[in-house]
Amino acid sequence: MGMCISSVASSNIHDEIVKIQDTYENAIFIDSSSCKTPTGSVCSQQGQKGLNQDSAILQQGFGMNDGVLCGVFDGHGMNGQVASRLVRSWLPGLLLNQKKVISSFNLDSNKNDYVEEWSKACVGAYKVMDKELKLQENLDCSCSGTTSVTVIKQGEDLVIANLGDSRAVLGTSSDNGDMMAVQLTTDLKPTVPEEAERIRKSNGRVFALENEAHVTRVWLPDQNFPGLAMTRAFGDFDLKDYGVIAIPQISHHHLNNNDKFVVLASDGVWDVLSNKEVVSIVSWATRETAAKAVVDAAVTSWKQKFPLSKMDDVSVSCMFFERR
Repeated sequence: MGMCISSVASSNIHDEIVKIQDTYENAIFIDSSSCKTPTGSVCSQQGQKGLNQDSAILQQGFGMNDGVLCGVFDGHGMNGQVASRLVRSWLPGLLLNQKKVISSFNLDSNKNDYVEEWSKACVGAYKVMDKELKLQENLDCSCSGTTSVTVIKQGEDLVIANLGDSRAVLGTSSDNGDMMAVQLTTDLKPTVPEEAERIRKSNGRVFALENEAHVTRVWLPDQNFPGLAMTRAFGDFDLKDYGVIAIPQISHHHLNNNDKFVVLASDGVWDVLSNKEVVSIVSWATRETAAKAVVDAAVTSWKQKFPLSKMDDVSVSCMFFERR
């Protein structure tokens, strides 16, 4: 369990950064609904590279009593751990505020409009969140930032917003009862042609170093720096003039009777487990243990597949759609 700060005045940023660094868990569950049964679970495990820069959230009662928000934020750079926790703490409130403003200008809206309103709220909230990070005098995010993948459930609809290479995967059953994995987001890396084209059109450079040929990165026009491994992120302001953006990729999914759960995770999970493996793990777990089961499996897989490498941080947020 935990508490979430939805919005913070810029003048109080220093106190909030200290508070977040000192007291906040990396993964928090918030229940602001009247539901007695948890809709899922959330878990984060520190890797072997230093501070855990991941943050994750699962919030029940978001937007409506049976609404849910889940999110995973993977920080990077010197201040990545602060950036990811600030986004995790502020973004829920910004989303609600944006939705309220949009709805107030759309008084004739019907039920079919609320998905579009939430989609616009995501774009607006992400934009404000990025500006808030840039305005903080006590936080340098010139070469630090965070990914963000969020799923908002309202009724029978999911609104998915994505920056970077964290991922959302749907667990759904086939007509014969077999579990299937459906990836809901695209890993927004420089290897995606449309993403690389935008970077190059903005005079940024995209290539992999000779000693790291398997990782394509984004670089400044005139120097091999900073080498960002994604094309969209909060923060990373040195690259914002060169094609890196904080505009999320938005998608929508209408739930059907076969859909069972959605899993959000940082790339520390997807680097060692496939979508199908993760869905299989969750399908055999309970709501309360699903996130930890995936984290534990990822930790074991890191040791087996990359015994000489330092394990990345791994974080998971799971949301279930039916009683198990």
